[in-house]
Amino acid sequence: MATLFVPRRPRVPRWVKWTAVLVVAGLIFRRAVAWLVLLTLSSALHLIGVNAHLPRIKFAWPWQTISAGTTTNTNLGPWVLQKIEGISKPALGQANFNFYFTHKVSKNIGPWPCWFASTFYAVGHASATVDLNPGAAWWAPATGHYRLQVLSRPAGGKAGHVAVTMVLPPPQLPQSAHDVTIDNLPSKPIDTQHSWTYPGLGCGVVLKPQFAQSVLYAQAQTIAFYKATHSPQITGPLIRTAEAQAAQTIRNNFIQPTVNAFGYVLDGLTVRWSAGPG
Repeated sequence: MATLFVPRRPRVPRWVKWTAVLVVAGLIFRRAVAWLVLLTLSSALHLIGVNAHLPRIKFAWPWQTISAGTTTNTNLGPWVLQKIEGISKPALGQANFNFYFTHKVSKNIGPWPCWFASTFYAVGHASATVDLNPGAAWWAPATGHYRLQVLSRPAGGKAGHVAVTMVLPPPQLPQSAHDVTIDNLPSKPIDTQHSWTYPGLGCGVVLKPQFAQSVLYAQAQTIAFYKATHSPQITGPLIRTAEAQAAQTIRNNFIQPTVNAFGYVLDGLTVRWSAGPG
């Protein structure tokens, strides 16, 4: 039976492979390599007393060279908007506030009315939210909600400059009592009051009510929700912190890294707030 002869592929010498790897690495890191070669040559010439004027090359890695600015005609606006449209979480503005509330129960003892009340101290926590990506329709060019202006393009090793103006929906205050949390709710009241039904005998001695924590928490949560949506001393800080957090998140996490990657510097970000939710 004849044996099928399969010719062996010529084996590439290892030195050829390493040479190819070094050539590719040299092309990618050519700026760093050129800087190192000139530095070594300058040191050697200085050591033997030769004062030669060599070209100056600033050290930089490939990714630094891109961010430092190269001539480009890339349409930057859609790239930045694409990053913004990828935002999935809202910005939060938080506020903490304390308040007192009173829980009261009433029960008639025979023909005489009787009531008992306790006052408690509580701390509330509320958040206002800003929707950083209201949807594709929000960013349509006709709305004017997004504008990126190229002030100068990268050229000659210098970065370009851009400015961005945006309009976002206004911060949204808590929508229900469940959006507000309560802590520091003591098991004992800081004050008690009761009616005097019988001469010398208080209703507190007769009723001695025990208020369940769940009942007190629900009442405190309802009061805190009202304060977080109606009290200017609370709604003001909520809205201001939400707006500041939204602008910081948009700038640092989405716009600035994107423009830097294309060789631009963000000169300014202006965030305005629409009159309604859109």
